[in-house]
Amino acid sequence: MSENKYISFGLERLVNRKQKEKLLNQQSIAIWFYGLSGSGKSTLAVELEKELQNRKYLVQIIDGDMIREGINMGLTFSEADRKENIRRVSEVNKLFLDCGIITINSFVSPTIQMREMARNIIGPENFIEIFINSPLTICEERDPKGLYKLARLGIIKSFTGIDDPFEISDNSDLIVDTTTSINESMNQILTFILPKIELK
Repeated sequence: MSENKYISFGLERLVNRKQKEKLLNQQSIAIWFYGLSGSGKSTLAVELEKELQNRKYLVQIIDGDMIREGINMGLTFSEADRKENIRRVSEVNKLFLDCGIITINSFVSPTIQMREMARNIIGPENFIEIFINSPLTICEERDPKGLYKLARLGIIKSFTGIDDPFEISDNSDLIVDTTTSINESMNQILTFILPKIELK
């Protein structure tokens, strides 16, 4: 490259996504786990990251707690801020995908509209929606953060599944029943995901 040649960002890319995917030997996609609090989203996201890393894939988990401690610090749990939360997360996904990295997202994302927004921003061809399905009664029994108890006491307002609705998509790419063992759930996810991240 000539010392005198400067390229404006956005007009010409020296290294594109396909070249980065080739370097990493993987197809970058956004895997989007959605489900009620306590359904097992985060547990499965961590297990999937381990499994993919063992297979030499480069993966990044993006979850609600991580995002709200940083880039989305200051957002509330109002409907408008929840949508903004998902919008920002979707834009972050695009940056990772452009680097050839596989993302595993773990968000309640309770409405179909929110998830469709994420799909449209990230790109339908890059987006895999997986419903982590666990009945509300079991989620309440697990209640790892004690949130359901607080919601039932009225201390937490507008809690998804209690005060606020949770919508299940008709067109989720995969539904995982987490009333079974983690191994069974992981086998189901891996069988579905692995062919999609192999470099074409």
